[in-house]
Amino acid sequence: MKSKGIICLLASIACCWTACKDDNSGTGSGVLAPSDSIVVISDTFELQSRIDSSAAIVSLPDSMLLGEIETDYGTMRAEILTQLTCPEGFQYPDNAVIDSIALYFHYTTWVGDDNAPLSVNVYEMDGKQLNYAKTYKTDINISDYCSRTKSILRNRRIVVASEKMDSVANSSGTYEPMVKMMMDSTSDFFKRFSAIRQFSTQEDFNTKFKGLLIETDFGSSTILYIRDIALGVYYHFSYDKQGRDTTVNDIKAFYANSEVRTVNRIEYVNKSALLQTLEKDSNLYNYAVAPAGIYTRVSLPVKLMQNKIIENLIESIDANGDTLIKRPYVNLAQLQVDVENVFTGATADKTRNDWLQPSQYMLLVKESAADTILSGKMTPNDTCAIVSSLTSGTDSVGNTIYYYTYDLATLLTHELRQGNVPEQLELRLVPVSVVTTTTSSSTSVISSVKEAQTVSATKIRSAKHPSGLNLKLVYSGF
Repeated sequence: MKSKGIICLLASIACCWTACKDDNSGTGSGVLAPSDSIVVISDTFELQSRIDSSAAIVSLPDSMLLGEIETDYGTMRAEILTQLTCPEGFQYPDNAVIDSIALYFHYTTWVGDDNAPLSVNVYEMDGKQLNYAKTYKTDINISDYCSRTKSILRNRRIVVASEKMDSVANSSGTYEPMVKMMMDSTSDFFKRFSAIRQFSTQEDFNTKFKGLLIETDFGSSTILYIRDIALGVYYHFSYDKQGRDTTVNDIKAFYANSEVRTVNRIEYVNKSALLQTLEKDSNLYNYAVAPAGIYTRVSLPVKLMQNKIIENLIESIDANGDTLIKRPYVNLAQLQVDVENVFTGATADKTRNDWLQPSQYMLLVKESAADTILSGKMTPNDTCAIVSSLTSGTDSVGNTIYYYTYDLATLLTHELRQGNVPEQLELRLVPVSVVTTTTSSSTSVISSVKEAQTVSATKIRSAKHPSGLNLKLVYSGF
């Protein structure tokens, strides 16, 4: 323990009361038993930390990753499996002719080299169907869903992230990068998809067309963040208008949206070797790498905390030898997690590793609740999970520092009041994305979190670092 102070708050309050109320000098601490005093104590506890990982994360993507990137945090490859929505109730006119079919995808940004080429291939899924109600992880076995024998592109499309050859202006007038890939009108896919003339239900459509696999097969320098995917069918039909034969050109779009299942297959090549490399830094640093499922485990010595609190809050020992203690409350339990690899230079000066910046949000979650919360089945609450955003500040000598900060007061109060307190409470530091909602009082609150499926690498000062990893605890007894 590094510091400890005991303050009798009630005595201070009584002094103030006497000074203001001279006619009540008989009241105050003098009429209270010592057991009625409020005791406030501060302590600092050293924690333990280490790097850990899961085999994969739950695929609940806000945006879909596509491409491959190689950095000191491993080589990551991302592919997309997606169904397309059925325009239920739609039917082509009887004399409609399908002219062409194109695949579109918009990407909001990218990570890596904006001038490196990507070769994009698209295949029709011909294996199992994706199940909308099922939870999939990022290590999904693509061969179960697609044999890669039904290529539906006429040619491989070379994509360079910084180019905007197919871009169109959005509603705000800003040009967003877009890729347009035309399907081969002589292919089996074109003939079969064109033969679907009416669309009754999504289930029926899925049996006729199971979906797409989108991937890249060369280039290890760029990952695209795909926002929208759509298949556009261009067709024309004619009808009689006031005795004249009139031709109409139209398009029907099939979207990959929230109504259907989209799964991001994400692979870290030689992940075990990556973990071994990162563990060599464990005397100074731990890591949290997304979407690799690599996180930092933090161990809190809750049994030691409980014993220390009991020792300091002993009120008396009764005739039977039983120890009576004040009821404990944790008023403050502050944990600051310092981060090392924030890049503050010009974009043009970034190296391949500078692209992988710390996560904007980091979740500190009890190990026992991690799977439930990260799969979206439970909203974070202070008794099991706390979200912190990356914050900047200054240290004691004026240098800029970056960190996440957590107040574990509610969590620890809950844990210390349990009947059987373990020696260590295991927590995970996990990169996450957050969903917020606005309350009736215009306050923004976090409604859900999920494991980040954006690319990030967070270099964290470990418990073995000279600055340490400590929990500053303030508790009281009543």
